[in-house]
Amino acid sequence: MSVVNFQQISEASKRINGYATRTPILTSRTLDAELGAKIFFKAEPFQRIGAFKFRGAFNAISQLSTEEKARGVITFSSGNHAQAVALVGRLLDVKTTIVMPNDASRTKLAATRGYGATVVEIDPLQTTREAKANELEAEHGYTMIPPYNHKDVIAGQGTAAKEMFEDLGELDILMTPCGGGGLLSGSAITAKAMSPQCRVIGIEPECADDANRSFNSGELQSVNNPPTIADGVRTQHLGDLTYPLILSNVDDMATVTEASIFLAVQYLFNRLKIVVEPSGVLGLAALMQGSVHAQGRIGIILSGGNVDADVMAQILATEV
Repeated sequence: MSVVNFQQISEASKRINGYATRTPILTSRTLDAELGAKIFFKAEPFQRIGAFKFRGAFNAISQLSTEEKARGVITFSSGNHAQAVALVGRLLDVKTTIVMPNDASRTKLAATRGYGATVVEIDPLQTTREAKANELEAEHGYTMIPPYNHKDVIAGQGTAAKEMFEDLGELDILMTPCGGGGLLSGSAITAKAMSPQCRVIGIEPECADDANRSFNSGELQSVNNPPTIADGVRTQHLGDLTYPLILSNVDDMATVTEASIFLAVQYLFNRLKIVVEPSGVLGLAALMQGSVHAQGRIGIILSGGNVDADVMAQILATEV
């Protein structure tokens, strides 16, 4: 039996109800005409902390025992999962410690501290976030809530796709960004249950294509600190939980160039008037680039909107 199934995602949906935001579906007639398909965006920039990560963090932390909550939780994250764990900790009165790289988004660092977390910064050239978090977990007895490789986190992330299918009915294609694979694997499980004919496609930057190579080779591949502007998908590799779920439930993987990521961020800002971080636009970038053929009814999860103002200004000012 799969480590995560649709029943667990349905239970997660009930658990987060009243805490998570049911985010809207956005459309663009102009984009539909340009691509020759009907495109639906699940707008997770409007989620609490500005990204889908709140869903998984709440589902996981809310199920901890009283004793586990009393010990406090720890995680490692470049930003969105960090903020999610910090906010959930504040909501549920659980102490949180977050290991973040010192080159993380200033916006994400400030927000994580603002939610009350203790932030431990590391130099990514000297050690990894995960290694430092494991060290602190052993030293202090914290409960680890990893950013993607955790069954309750995966189930929580799958609730975004569940809401999308509830609102839209069947889709021909569903696309999500892929970093560690929590959103992609949870979304794929949901799609197979709610719209069995829907093709699920994970999208990565070309220079951070470890999941794509893993999917096509059947062997887990890694990438080390890839130089993509999409900071939310700079994970080293898929998890031992997410990888088999992706192999079992995802139909295809595709990659996009950095230029396509810039174009997609610009398009959403100029046409839909929405700020989406580079990691969040990978599905649209794939359609605009042609690495996924646009046809029928296509759902795209815009995973988050947390981007530093100077980075957004740079993207908007760049001609590509």
